[in-house]
Amino acid sequence: MDTQIITKFKIIKPANEVFEAIVNPEKIRNFWFSSSSERWEQGRTITLRYNEYDAEVVINVMEVEGNRKIVFAWGGNDQETIVTITLKELDKTSTIIEVNESGLSEDDPEIINKMIGQKEGWVYTLTCLKGYLENGVNTLRASLVF
Repeated sequence: MDTQIITKFKIIKPANEVFEAIVNPEKIRNFWFSSSSERWEQGRTITLRYNEYDAEVVINVMEVEGNRKIVFAWGGNDQETIVTITLKELDKTSTIIEVNESGLSEDDPEIINKMIGQKEGWVYTLTCLKGYLENGVNTLRASLVF
């Protein structure tokens, strides 16, 4: 079974603005996490917080290619996955963002539920990113009710 999760969106903003929204701690809080401990750069370990859910996630930034690609690992040793975010600028005003998450164990009895949850999460995150960048909406993040 292929456990890779791929989510793509078109955002009507240039790639540099999409990239900055993700790597810049001042911007990420407008659509995704409450806070980021520092700017995302290759080799850094970043702590991300969701104040609303009293949750914290640590990521290891593995690769950064300005305005084009971000690769990070998260989930801890026993459930670590690799997330690759690629940006393809279509023209000066729009970008395709693709999120590819790999490494989920196909032997996990909960694999289907985990894949659905991760896909749901990426669609939600990219929707929040699109709303923020295209329309200045910063109230969508952390609206999921569990």
